[in-house]
Amino acid sequence: MPNIYNALVVKGRDTASQQINVTCEVQQLLGNNRVRAVAMSATEGLMRGMEVIDTGAPLSVPVGGATLGRIFNVLGEPVDDLGPVDTRTTSPIHRSAPAFIQLDTKLSIFETGIKVVDLLAPYRRERTREGNDLYMEMKESGVINEENIAESKVALVYGQMNEPPGARMRVGLTALTMAEYFRDVNEQDVLLFIDNIFRFVQAGSEVSALLGRMPSAVGYQPTLSTEMGTLQERITSTKEGSITSIQAVYVPADDLTDPAPATTFAHLDATTVLSRGLAAKGIYPAVDPLDSTSTMLQPQIVGEEHYETAQRVKQTLQRYKELQDIIAILGLDELSEEDRLTVARARKIERFLSQPFFVAEVFTGSPGKYVGLGETIRGFKLILSGEFDSLPEQAFYLVEVKEIILSTNSGQIGVLPNHAPIATAVDIGILRIRLNDQWLTMALMGGFARIGNNEVTVLVNDAEKGSDIDPQEAQQTLEIAEANLRKAEGKRQIIEANLALRRARARVEAINVIS
Repeated sequence: MPNIYNALVVKGRDTASQQINVTCEVQQLLGNNRVRAVAMSATEGLMRGMEVIDTGAPLSVPVGGATLGRIFNVLGEPVDDLGPVDTRTTSPIHRSAPAFIQLDTKLSIFETGIKVVDLLAPYRRERTREGNDLYMEMKESGVINEENIAESKVALVYGQMNEPPGARMRVGLTALTMAEYFRDVNEQDVLLFIDNIFRFVQAGSEVSALLGRMPSAVGYQPTLSTEMGTLQERITSTKEGSITSIQAVYVPADDLTDPAPATTFAHLDATTVLSRGLAAKGIYPAVDPLDSTSTMLQPQIVGEEHYETAQRVKQTLQRYKELQDIIAILGLDELSEEDRLTVARARKIERFLSQPFFVAEVFTGSPGKYVGLGETIRGFKLILSGEFDSLPEQAFYLVEVKEIILSTNSGQIGVLPNHAPIATAVDIGILRIRLNDQWLTMALMGGFARIGNNEVTVLVNDAEKGSDIDPQEAQQTLEIAEANLRKAEGKRQIIEANLALRRARARVEAINVIS
């Protein structure tokens, strides 16, 4: 009799003489030399009496560098029409989680560059679209290198919704097995993206019904906690490397107490909750700062400054939420002076949590921004301290500005004296500041500007004085950028080439303005 989880192969021909080769996984031993198994592919054409071969081992899939840049199904078979996988190294998908003594107990956060995540619900450095489109975008961005597939940085494993539930239930273990090899053998830090973990639970529920198990609450399988724990506990850091997992979690009917998401959340270090209300306001990323949580937000892990700033931000937003009913009924004018100040700061915080994403560049036309954790904390401390109380909340939307020309004394060009205060994102371009009769011209690579009280504060990603730029080198860079744009193929390459060209033009423009 085969063991539980052994792979069985059913071979034969159907009524149309077509070859059948179906892999199944043993789930139950029924006695009298009978087993109950779950198919990993379509079962059309199977008939009683066909030959069944016990492989004597669980499902095994290819692992290692040969998997990079390839697309696999649950059986580890390539489905990208690029030929067989050139490796003899395989690993079974059913494995035990690392022993306690192998775990890396050091706590550190995973900086994403997303302000609302890094400040309020930081990810632990471990775990916390359509497939064809994703594959094409990865090729355009260079994550998958078609010319030299060995230099690719990703392996994709798909369990599609039109496949049997057995395949969808095991595809997560297939991907995790490949990730574990890079962690344990290659000693690398791995990012594991799972979309969507609810489909794993859903497939398990279907298989449980097929096996005749009595359903538990809301129709889920009685083994839900065990199945989820088996998967999640293998996602961890060891002394060799780490696996950090970002998982999309579908919440049925927005009910966070539903057994599927509730069981998932018990294993996560951080949860990022998306809000329809914030999306309706046009604030992106639409992350709910109050519902999002993280076990990493502790002073001994993130530091006192980060912790205190995050708590003050949450307290301000929570107070604003409590006051919203009063504002809706009586209006803002009926609030006390302190509450009006709290509301004003909370609204600025909401808008300051917005941020353009690199993946949205093709839709918005605005370049993505990576914001370091230190700069994020500094920005929110300035809002909480009242530094920006005089600025209107609209000033905290991230908007595209092509050029800023500032005036300090004469007020003849650009911003006049006593100009209305503004705070805005600065796009790639030039910055000119008139100091008495002297002009300072700089090429900026994007950043943030605050104007008020005849003073300007500009925080930029990179900047060069026009007088420090070599004209010959700048012209050569511009010609190279124009040539690269002409040769660019695919959305990602075109976007990157356009950004490089804009930077080069800004440097040349700064030189021309001076001359």
